[in-house]
Parts: sequence; C-alpha cells; structure tokens
Amino acid sequence: MSEQMTDQKTDSVETGRSEPNGSRARPVPPALRPAWTMRETVTLAIIGVVFAFLYLGWVQVWLVVQAATGPLAMDVLMGFWFSGSIFAAWLIRKPFVAFSTAMITVVVQIIAGNPSGAILLLTGLVQGAGSEVPFALTRWKRYSWPMMMASGGTTAVFSFVYTWFRFSYYELAGGLVITMFIIRVLSGIVLGGLLGRVLAGAVHKTGVTSGLAVDYATRDAR
Repeated sequence: MSEQMTDQKTDSVETGRSEPNGSRARPVPPALRPAWTMRETVTLAIIGVVFAFLYLGWVQVWLVVQAATGPLAMDVLMGFWFSGSIFAAWLIRKPFVAFSTAMITVVVQIIAGNPSGAILLLTGLVQGAGSEVPFALTRWKRYSWPMMMASGGTTAVFSFVYTWFRFSYYELAGGLVITMFIIRVLSGIVLGGLLGRVLAGAVHKTGVTSGLAVDYATRDAR
C-alpha cells in the first residue's frame, strides 16, 4: 500500500499536478520534480567522487583475491563496481542518476591515475546504461529492493557482454564462460544491488539526505 501511495505521488509530479490539501493545492517540492536541483547535482557529484576512490581501493582487493583464487575473482567481486550508481539512484530517484554516477566515478578514477586509462570511459558508459535500464522501464517510479537487485543484475549483463568482446571470452571454454556469467550476475545482484541499497539506507538514516526524493518517499511509507 505504501509503495502505491508513493507511485501515485510520483505520477502526479510527472503530469504536473499538485496534490490537493483541502481547498488549496500544495506546490510540488523540487526533489519530486523531474528536473535536477543544484543540491541533487552536488550530492551526485560527491557520491561519484567517494565511490571512485572506493572503486580504486577495490582494485587492490581484486588483485589479492585473484592471486589466491584465479581469474574468477573478477566476476566474484565485479558487483561492487556497480554499487555507486544504485546507491545514488535510490537516494535521488530521477532520470539518469545511475548513469551519471557511473560516468563521474570513471572520470575521477582516470584523473586519480587508474592504470586502465581512458578505456574506463567506455566501461562507465556500458555499466551506467545497464544500471539505468530497470529504472527507465518503470519511468523512474520504482525503487524497491527487487528494483535495486534488478539494476545490479542488468549492469552485470551489460558488463559481461562488454568484457566478452574486450577480453575475447569467445576463445574460452563454453562451460567456463557460463560459470563466469552466472557468478557475475549474482555478484551484481548482491554486491551491486543489495549492498548499494543497504549503504544508501544507512546513509539515509543519518538524516543527511533530508530534502532528497528518498526522504519524501520514506515519509509517505510511514
């Protein structure tokens, strides 16, 4: 019921209607309008920078795990590199937030000296598009747990197709490729979707997200 109420409110925002309050209509808060506000833009930029450095640190984790477990380590850990987009999308809840976060993180990583260099721009483009798909399919109205997991899963699929070409997975044994794909999708769902949602929820509970779209959505749910 609470999700239906939130969805109805979102519908009214998209159609430009204000909600009635007795005989007078309340103006729609900027956080619930389609256009980004300055605060949202700054917030998204901060999220992108923070996750860019978390991602750089995660590269070191990957290198250690890879040395111990072999090539499947990348697929096991890949999902974390999707979490920033899902984190931002849940808090801000506007079109192309997930995509923009992915692009900001790769730009910051390039500036910070990521050894992959400019190819990260293509990586961000692919992963950002994958993370945005589930939200776009619902016209950016749904931000439930299943939606966060779906975003992580679709990002993993987009990422796998990209790396299939980039790293010539077609030269590998079919069974290994299928195993890598399944592991990566599960990683996207867990380390991308679920972890991104958990981290965003934890930040929201601190109160620093007051005034963002998530604040209105959770207020309605209560």
